Amino acid sequence: MEDSFHRAGEPVAADSGGGLTRLRLDIAYDGTDFSGWAKQPGLRTVCGVLEDALATVLRTPAHLTVAGRTDAGVHAAAQVAHLDLATDAVPDEPSRLVRRFARLLPQDVRIRAFTRVPADFDARFSALRRHYAYRVTAAESGADPVRARDTAVWRGPVDLEAMRQASAALVGLHDFAAYCRRRDGATTVRELQRFEWAEDGEGVLVAQVSADAFCWSMVRSLVGAALTVGQGRRAPQWMTDLLAERERSSAVPVAPAKGLSLAGVDYPPDDALAARNRRTMDKRGPVEAGDGVAAPGGCCGG
Repeated sequence: MEDSFHRAGEPVAADSGGGLTRLRLDIAYDGTDFSGWAKQPGLRTVCGVLEDALATVLRTPAHLTVAGRTDAGVHAAAQVAHLDLATDAVPDEPSRLVRRFARLLPQDVRIRAFTRVPADFDARFSALRRHYAYRVTAAESGADPVRARDTAVWRGPVDLEAMRQASAALVGLHDFAAYCRRRDGATTVRELQRFEWAEDGEGVLVAQVSADAFCWSMVRSLVGAALTVGQGRRAPQWMTDLLAERERSSAVPVAPAKGLSLAGVDYPPDDALAARNRRTMDKRGPVEAGDGVAAPGGCCGG
């Protein structure tokens, strides 16, 4: 992705003498009525709504680079994006923009913070890890009406302990090709750092999933596979066995989008941003058979 001033991962001009200033935006949205993050002609998208509002208020074209593009129907409690602006167009206190945009934006999207960041900060390439939460209910009555927009329904009952066992076994550096929709030229090697399940009220389960990055539909596929194990249709070992496959598995169901939310993105200290960007942009190599160690290189952002 490119913004209007630079290629992603390259520093912007210095914040002086009419140069550019980079702002970090912390964003939340209910994805139900959006066709995903990325701008698409004729469709309502999160990026489209935000960039239009930013251009109106700031009186200059606005182009956002985001930590992770969410699909249609997926929510975000803690999305992160960055924006480059001419320094003289940035208010002395960018935080004052929060209230202004609260009045302008529709109710299903909020900008929670505007923060000046170093030129090396890149919402996508600087990210160390991304955290997702997935809410699903197996209750016979379905989702509670007040949570119906962010809670998926999966007809139960399910065995939570079997799901926990199967999910925990996937943590580590692996090729998750069986769990990812194919994109030409994109690696499916990822370091899954957390995949845990907890109960949140009667019949409601919440998966916490964290990784250095995720490939397309990976979280929803992991959740769908775990729920399949929970239903007793597959043994826990099945999820681990799928790691040997090098193509998307038709046996893995994709859980509904509405249950998924981006819960957080972690970044390194300012003095480590440039190094992180370089490492992220290095294409990750294949996992060595039998030992789970990647060939030299960094992770992929996005």
